[in-house]
Amino acid sequence: MYLTIQGIVLRVTDYNDRDALLTLLTRRHGKLTVKARGLRRKNSPLTAPCQLLAYGEFTLFEYKGQYTINEAQSIELFLSLRRDLTRLSLGTYFAQVAEVLSQEDLPNPELQSLLLNCLYALSALELPEEKVKAVFELRAACLSGYTPDLFGCHICGNQNPDRFDLSAGQLECRSCRRGESRGIRLPVTPAMLEAMRYICLCDPKKLFSFQVGADTQRQLAELTEAYLCTQLERGFSTLDFYKSLLI
Repeated sequence: MYLTIQGIVLRVTDYNDRDALLTLLTRRHGKLTVKARGLRRKNSPLTAPCQLLAYGEFTLFEYKGQYTINEAQSIELFLSLRRDLTRLSLGTYFAQVAEVLSQEDLPNPELQSLLLNCLYALSALELPEEKVKAVFELRAACLSGYTPDLFGCHICGNQNPDRFDLSAGQLECRSCRRGESRGIRLPVTPAMLEAMRYICLCDPKKLFSFQVGADTQRQLAELTEAYLCTQLERGFSTLDFYKSLLI
């Protein structure tokens, strides 16, 4: 049986001297693992559409639950992104997060759209990396069931608290902290809180239609990173590499 899908390449793994395995994120079928025969050969017609972070249309042959690429065409290669190692490494981090959050044969069109929009923002729009990173991390957390409670201190109800609990995903005033509490709480300013509320609730087409200062942007990216990694209880090698490039 043949299946035609549109997907973005999240991972490329060598299979043997000639072939490779691709992890694709698709709208209708979620995450798929497919074999790309001859991809590692010189001048393979699959080279462009099957490279990491490429978005393309794939015709797959399915046999006993295994997929093999029959044809592939590029839709978007994000060429500008590939000319900047730092931005490319950030995009690769996004792909690794998407791979962790997606599941086989479970549709996740929102996650695919988020990933594509963030790669486009880095490549064509050339938006600040910290802003795109914060948007991706927080929105990805929301799409995966980790939407934080951002509407007031969970103890006193104050609408502008100054702390964010990474484990509980909720706000708290510094003065409300209880002695037995052990969770990590990071400072949050009114500007950060406003941006977080916007990212969580806005229309997907307007994810980047907010403005914050450079300091707030940096603090926001640090907080969203810590929140996502805390909720997933893991780190990311691609994130470590990206951050090593900033030193």
